Amino acid sequence: MNMIKKVAKVLSKVREKTPLIDAITNSVTINDCANILLAYGASPAMVEAYDEIYDFAKISSSIYINVGTLTKEQEQSIMMAVLSAKNNNVPVVLDPVGCGAIKKKVDVINRIAEIGKIDIIKGNVGEIKSLAGFESKSRGVDSIDDGTDAKEAAIVLAKKYNCVVAATGIYDIITDGERTAVIENGTEMLTLITGAGCMVGALTAATAGVEEDKFIAAVTAILSMNIAGENAAKIVKVPGSFKVKLIDEIYLLNEEKLEEEGKIKWN
Repeated sequence: MNMIKKVAKVLSKVREKTPLIDAITNSVTINDCANILLAYGASPAMVEAYDEIYDFAKISSSIYINVGTLTKEQEQSIMMAVLSAKNNNVPVVLDPVGCGAIKKKVDVINRIAEIGKIDIIKGNVGEIKSLAGFESKSRGVDSIDDGTDAKEAAIVLAKKYNCVVAATGIYDIITDGERTAVIENGTEMLTLITGAGCMVGALTAATAGVEEDKFIAAVTAILSMNIAGENAAKIVKVPGSFKVKLIDEIYLLNEEKLEEEGKIKWN
């Protein structure tokens, strides 16, 4: 089976298995993450109460952690979630939102790695470069980095945390430190709405919840978002309507669309 077929089949696995995804995410995009997970075929939950999270993480298919609007209470729940995930072999997807601008977030990420485990780190190019120790350019939670050295930074980070790393930008780079994929699909419209990165992070948790090969899982999620974005942008040209249409197009995705429309370079 060629690589694009492997990638496309993960989407069908999500639809067949309806993975339960616990998203401990930021307050700005929590509803977006829930809706896109539903459209993709997953079952979203937003459980983050300290007294509940250990047991709920145990029964989840995967955990999505987004540190965008991190509070002290949320930080404590995250640590309990990743401990449960480690003890119960539940995949963890980390979205290091704003780590290039706020050092505290890097400290939290390092503690996550110490207490638990990280299967996939999904961030924009600026976040990935910053976390890898490379010079990067960010404006708050947004990357304004041109992507220079992004592949090298992603490989360094993948080896540092022994995980898959996905760096989103003009081109999206996914690597496990050995294998690398560059996705050339996408649309600038995704930069004009709040939550595009968070939504693709949630989708990555959905694919990680059903696919053993986390490299392939990450490629599937990001390719899905980009193809849905491209198709939505063909129909609507303004951000508000685009966001609604994006979720529609995620719902309408199938294996054939991913195989026919995917533009991926494998290394």
